[in-house]
Amino acid sequence: MKLFLFDFDGVLVESMDIYEKAVSLSLSRINKPLTRGREEFLELFEGNFYESLTKRGVDLKEFREVSSGLLAQVDYNGMQPVAAMIAVVEELQKDNILLVISSNDSQTIQTALQQFKFHGYFQEVLGSDFLLSKKDKIHYAAGKYQIATEDIYYIGDTTGDIREGRAAGVKTVGVTWGWHSKEKMAQAGPDYLFDQPKELLQLKQ
Repeated sequence: MKLFLFDFDGVLVESMDIYEKAVSLSLSRINKPLTRGREEFLELFEGNFYESLTKRGVDLKEFREVSSGLLAQVDYNGMQPVAAMIAVVEELQKDNILLVISSNDSQTIQTALQQFKFHGYFQEVLGSDFLLSKKDKIHYAAGKYQIATEDIYYIGDTTGDIREGRAAGVKTVGVTWGWHSKEKMAQAGPDYLFDQPKELLQLKQ
């Protein structure tokens, strides 16, 4: 049995426009606006998202209070599933354990999973309302499900995902259909780097 840990935004769903808008608006409302557009937004995910905000002088409590209200108003019509991932997730969950580990909030993720027919494949969703550090969430999952680290895979689409997965001591899987470019993901040095969702099925072997 293996433990597959999935990032949400960019890996399972195409949501960059929505998430960027929510983050940018939240930062503007607390007088910490992004001034360089998408480039600056994506830089926030080169490490842990919340640590990146802290380095910019953002009060995390204030940011989370503002952003949670905006995320509650998310228009899911502007979010789309990565269609090929539905069959991949269905296959991977056979005889394995799947979780979502994300910087997004759990309620937003749960609602989207249900809407996009991913619902029921994941044992748990560990969002920002659980812990802010993905490394800590990975450690929690490893302890709870008693899976050896060599059989745990964290699947993400940003260099921050790869760094946190590596810090947690698990296998890191970079995907190139998400938020950070293939070149950027390759530079992060994941254990695996995949261009197509179906390639994730290699991890079952």
